[in-house]
Formats: sequence, structure tokens, C-alpha cells
Amino acid sequence: MTWTLWAPWRMAYIEGARGNGCLFCDKPCEADDRKNLILYRGPLTYVVMNLFPYANGHLMIVPYRHCADLGRLSPEESLEIMQSAQRCTQILQRAFRAEGFNIGFNLGKVAGAGIAEHVHLHVVPRWLGDTNFMPVLADTKVMPEYLDAGYEKLSPLFQEQGR
Repeated sequence: MTWTLWAPWRMAYIEGARGNGCLFCDKPCEADDRKNLILYRGPLTYVVMNLFPYANGHLMIVPYRHCADLGRLSPEESLEIMQSAQRCTQILQRAFRAEGFNIGFNLGKVAGAGIAEHVHLHVVPRWLGDTNFMPVLADTKVMPEYLDAGYEKLSPLFQEQGR
């Protein structure tokens, strides 16, 4: 038996217009965090939901400063990224009951970076028996919840921790 899992949202990414600027530099300058899925703003970095996630709750921690080279981040930026990663895992455990995490940088196009010119750390929640193998096997993702619903779960927890 052959199954087909449809992922039409993927076409928005594949066919989407590519701007001239840097998405990670432009979005935090806009006044609409909800529209841009920005959950938290720190002094040097911000946390944003991935618009094309590998799993529900897939977050990215991004320095405000445009930088493509991990080695060129300041010690303060590096520290804030790791502190944000700790905060993100705690919040994702509360909001989604995450049982584990994939956390990492994709540095360079050959390493899978969709936006290679601006360093960012991925925080991907995982669960026993989840379907995160699908992108590898079938270029398909199984998402049980809309991004807006995830934002509604996460936003109050980031606000609570920001106090």
C-alpha cells in the first residue's frame, strides 16, 4: 500500500519571492511581532518561530547583527544565544510537552542553511514516535497544528519568562 501525504504549504517556500535584503535583519525592524512570529526580543538576539518548520514549535534564535560566520559572533551574542536556547527548551517542554530536542546551526548552503548569510540557531522539539523522519525520506512534513495555534501557546510563556 502506498500513502501520499500532501504538503502544499511547501510550495509557498519553494515559489516564494526572495527579497534583496536579509529576512533576519528586516523582520525585527517591523512593528508587528505577531505577524512575523517573533516571540521574544533580547538585547542582542530574538526568538522567532520558523515559518517552514520541521516540527510544531520549531524556533530559531537569531542575533540582530547581520553575521554569516559563527566565529565572528561576540562573546555576548554567543552567551545570549545559549541562554535563549535554555529558555526555549523549558518553554517548549511546558507548551508542547517536548520529550527531546534537536538544537543546531546549519552553517553554509551545503549544510542546509536556507539563509546562510545570517547565523541562527534552530531549536526543534521532538517526541517519541514523531514523524520527523519524513523530510529525509519523502521531502514531506507532518504538522499536526497550525503556526497560529503554536504562537498562541508559546507567546504567553515567553512573556512570563521575560518578566
